[in-house]
Amino acid sequence: MPTTDRITEKLAQLPSSPGVYLMKDAGGAVIYVGKAAVLKTRVRSYFHSTQGMEVKTRALVSEIADLEVIKTTTEAEAFILEDSLIKRHQPRFNIRLRDDKRYPYLKITDEPYPRVMIVRRRHKDGARYFGPYTNAKAMRSTLKLAQKLFPIRTCNLTLPLKKPRRPCLNYHIGRCLGPCANLVSEEEYAQAVEGAAMLFDGRTFGLVKRLRERMGAAAVEKRFEQAANIRNQITALSRALERQSVALPDTIDRDAIGIAIDKDRACAEVFLIREGRLSGRKTFHLRAPQEPSVKEVLSAFLAQYYAAATTIPQEVLLPTEIPDAERIGAWLSSLRGKRARLKVPQRGEKHRLVEMVNENARYSLKGERITTSLREESSAALAELAEALSLSSFPQRIEAFDISNTQGGEATGSMVVFENGRPLRDAYRRFKVRFGGKPDDYAMMAEVLRRRFRRGLAELNDPSVSRGKFSQFPDLLLIDGGKGQLNVAVSVLTELEVDGIETIGLAKRHEEVFQPGKSDPICLPPDSKALLLLRQIRDEAHRFAITYHRRLRARRSLSSQLDEIPGVGPKRRSALIKRFGSLDRLSRASIEEISSLPEIPKPLAERIVETLGRP
Repeated sequence: MPTTDRITEKLAQLPSSPGVYLMKDAGGAVIYVGKAAVLKTRVRSYFHSTQGMEVKTRALVSEIADLEVIKTTTEAEAFILEDSLIKRHQPRFNIRLRDDKRYPYLKITDEPYPRVMIVRRRHKDGARYFGPYTNAKAMRSTLKLAQKLFPIRTCNLTLPLKKPRRPCLNYHIGRCLGPCANLVSEEEYAQAVEGAAMLFDGRTFGLVKRLRERMGAAAVEKRFEQAANIRNQITALSRALERQSVALPDTIDRDAIGIAIDKDRACAEVFLIREGRLSGRKTFHLRAPQEPSVKEVLSAFLAQYYAAATTIPQEVLLPTEIPDAERIGAWLSSLRGKRARLKVPQRGEKHRLVEMVNENARYSLKGERITTSLREESSAALAELAEALSLSSFPQRIEAFDISNTQGGEATGSMVVFENGRPLRDAYRRFKVRFGGKPDDYAMMAEVLRRRFRRGLAELNDPSVSRGKFSQFPDLLLIDGGKGQLNVAVSVLTELEVDGIETIGLAKRHEEVFQPGKSDPICLPPDSKALLLLRQIRDEAHRFAITYHRRLRARRSLSSQLDEIPGVGPKRRSALIKRFGSLDRLSRASIEEISSLPEIPKPLAERIVETLGRP
């Protein structure tokens, strides 16, 4: 294989240590990143004779104009560095996870009273991370169950406080234990945190066992109310266990991996087996250039997936043998701190499990359609939004408010709702603003928000209302406007003692995001998914408000015209407004159409047509 003088010189200087190598094209772009136990041997192999070399490797070598190597101390470091460089450069010859930055993690913070947060990156900050989650719906379901069973706080307060405060709404609806009000001991709160951690880690069986022990101890000590609460937790977790269709006879933690390939696309499916039971599944889509083999895709996926994983199991079940199984096994063992084994089961329950995972991978790859892409885009936008704004909880439900009026006349307010990044039109609400005096957008916004949350609190406090129109509160409140409108929203929530709801303002002029207590706005990148979603929600709130406003203006115009026609009283005017809605539609109606209303005789219909005139 002919090489340039530059490459020949670099080949002569290659070290015998482990490390990572980067292949570059004539333009200096990185086209391939690889790792090696011995850099000298591995890199030189690309420039030997092409006889026996695979087609895709020949295509790669034909474009190499330069190379770079980075030495590492161990092979384990090479695995981590390779993954980082693949994410950074996105080389077109590498098999790589597609847009893997979208996968979020659950984080339990390192604080005296820890919080649960959703983040997209892990940091060495002493916190505990769980994930990554490829299925946002499954993540939210797990988080929702954890908040129900182990109500850890989601607020941004720095605890413990010097002076206890009144607990917020989350405490009263059972979503927080109230550490801000000294309503829970550190020991009891720590137990809740540990329970949530075990749930996030999929150790449901062990969690149930631990809760039974605590329930028994509470009953012996005659703490019957606490024992009853623990019993309810056990019941909910037991139901989750009953829904699991996979159970192995032992209690070893393992991952089962399946791979499916279709031309330049591939799908990897991971079943998480914890304590012998299926605790979750993850689906990853990969870019697979040059139609690689299952072994190549599997090897590349293992390196990239476990570089980002928060838990390394004792055993990883594979659908086929891979050439670098020994090196990957040693790397996983170093990450785990104990031995981790790669196995290819040939028979029995484990073999059937791997076949099932493979079948799921094939199904996921086949079923990847536009709707799936839309859901992934929404989840990516929400995860990006949660991280960019440092939100304390995942913004599953976002409510946006806007005001529309013409010099104070026929002022209207709108409330639009987005769940999981998609509009929930059944939950949209309109408000006819009852405001006198000079036009005041701030006061109008305050009225709308006050009515919305007062109604919601009333529904929550009324046991006869199982699910009212306003009883579900948002995770994120979006106000159309800057600091002024945002301060109005914050003051209303404070007035009504509604805590635990994140609130932001989105200013139109420069698309700046304002948050309470922060003087400087956050400027999201113009092409970020988070900003595009906020714009969409804000614009939808504006559209909904102005549509209602125009309808009221049209009705007012029609009403004033009808008042001038003899024989049209309140009842007939109401019937005409209900039927035609606007002056334009009524003026274009025929005598027969108008007289078809029971309240309107034909002579009066003729008089209406004559008075309004035909266009």
